[in-house]
Amino acid sequence: MKRHRGFTLIELMIVVAIIAILASIAISMYADATAKSQLSEAFTAADGLKVDVAGYYNQVGSCPSAGVGGIQSATSYGGRYVASATVTPGGAGCVITALMRSNTVAGQLRGKQVVFSMTAIDAGNAQWTCSSDASPIYLPKTCQ
Repeated sequence: MKRHRGFTLIELMIVVAIIAILASIAISMYADATAKSQLSEAFTAADGLKVDVAGYYNQVGSCPSAGVGGIQSATSYGGRYVASATVTPGGAGCVITALMRSNTVAGQLRGKQVVFSMTAIDAGNAQWTCSSDASPIYLPKTCQ
């Protein structure tokens, strides 16, 4: 009796199919994680601005513009994925808008904005709300 060793064609095809399914899941999860990390740059840029904007608003009662109150030009707050961050008056206080780049960023984030709105100042501490036109799956829980 002759003994056959190795895998049959069917067994190899099943293994290849399983690997393909796992790879497709991993690639989509990697793309989502990459987009989330790129969007986090907008939150980092805005966090630096929030302190300066709230301090200026608390002292003067209005929103600072570029070149005033320690606020630089909009593009100076840009980075690898964020094109600019602007400060404008709006609502109960100031609004910080971080604009994502149209290149060098994940396709699902190109040209998207993250908007931080000052809702109130209580004893010198500003309260901020967040909104964005990016898909909620890329946003942190505090901004959904």
